[in-house]
Amino acid sequence: MFDLIIMLSRYLFVIYIALFLWKAIVYIAYEQGGYLGSPYRAISVQRRLIVLMHLTAFLILSYNRDTHLFSLETVIFGAVALIFLLIAVQLLDRFYYEGCPLIWTGMLFLMDVSMIVLQRVDANLAHRQLIWMMIGLGGMMALPSLLRWIPRFEMFEWAYIIGCYGLLLCTLIFGTEHGGSQNWLEIGSISFQPSEIAKFLFVFYLASVFRKRVELKELIITGGLSAGVVLLLVLQKDLGSALIFFMTFMTMLYIATSNERLFLIGMGAASAAAVVAYHLFSHVRVRVAAWQNPWADIDRGGYQIVTSLFAITTYGLLGSGLTKGMPLSIPVVESDLIFAAICEEFGGLFGAGIICIFIMLLYRGIRITLDCTRRYYSLLAVGITVMLCFQAFVIIGGVIKLIPLTGVTLPFVSYGGTSVLVSLMMLGILQWVCVYCEQHSEPEATPQYTERRGYADE
Repeated sequence: MFDLIIMLSRYLFVIYIALFLWKAIVYIAYEQGGYLGSPYRAISVQRRLIVLMHLTAFLILSYNRDTHLFSLETVIFGAVALIFLLIAVQLLDRFYYEGCPLIWTGMLFLMDVSMIVLQRVDANLAHRQLIWMMIGLGGMMALPSLLRWIPRFEMFEWAYIIGCYGLLLCTLIFGTEHGGSQNWLEIGSISFQPSEIAKFLFVFYLASVFRKRVELKELIITGGLSAGVVLLLVLQKDLGSALIFFMTFMTMLYIATSNERLFLIGMGAASAAAVVAYHLFSHVRVRVAAWQNPWADIDRGGYQIVTSLFAITTYGLLGSGLTKGMPLSIPVVESDLIFAAICEEFGGLFGAGIICIFIMLLYRGIRITLDCTRRYYSLLAVGITVMLCFQAFVIIGGVIKLIPLTGVTLPFVSYGGTSVLVSLMMLGILQWVCVYCEQHSEPEATPQYTERRGYADE
């Protein structure tokens, strides 16, 4: 009987995410002057769908087939996680009441999927993930007040890049290796990825530099410092982060200068550097070989991508059903390959829906960028949007063998304390910019001289 419920739940999960995306379209259509329904009701329905998905998933996860009883520990965790989601909705509405509700619902949907899949894979990881989400939510609540207290924080560009280099150099010298990349620092019992924190500082640095007119000398210095950051990541064998940093720099450079020639030169230089890296670093050759033909080395280099492809394609569009697949057979499933586990048990349609949610976040970030009248905040918004969404593209593209697999996390979904914390803080900055856009719609008079003293004083 319970197996029948699991089979029926496959259709429910697809319906949940399809309705969730439809309500996003309703909200966007209203903003663009169309009317497909009430935008306020659309957001309300999205929140209810998150709750329904959570209840459905934890009903299945808590049932023990051997004893025919429900696991009290899983039920308690599911209840605590649901309370967290409901409190998060209230707090976000209060602290960012003029922000974009679609960003919040998209973020909460992805976070709920994370807790569900991690509970399925390893309950201990799910518990830790929830704690990091709570810490990240607290940080987001503190952001508006913190940014009010710091006058002209765009002036600290050298502090941002020095902090970025400091973190990456410490990792290169004192870091430990996980999954082939030396990108972790351990302080006692605490381990974290400095490259995740460096993402935050890197975006702030580039926005601070590009907020004003960039002369050739400053452009060369900025490009050289950014190339140094990417090189340090390559030396740590953190190729995914190196690619994300580089594309963030190129996007922000193009938006700040509108110079197609610079963009093409940068991309050409990156292509040449990739060829050089292929011949210099053996781990790059291993990744490329596994991407080109994983079947040739299925027992070693190609095993991870092969198991990922099997997981995604074996059970079709609707998946095997929650608890019916074999996600634990996928190496590093909790972080690098969590998208494969989602597709295995929730189905290819649900996986496509996850991609659409990231596209929705990309669209909202672009809208905020275009609507913002202050250059510095606009650059912050585009940097954060590109970094988060391109990171999602890199890891999903690697999982489905579109590009070589790299060891980065899927934002808001993969297990990782530093990743979750930084992603939430970056989204908080994006919403803070959105609130600024709502409160200050008049255009800037003089871009070079209207940098004001603080958010609260505007």
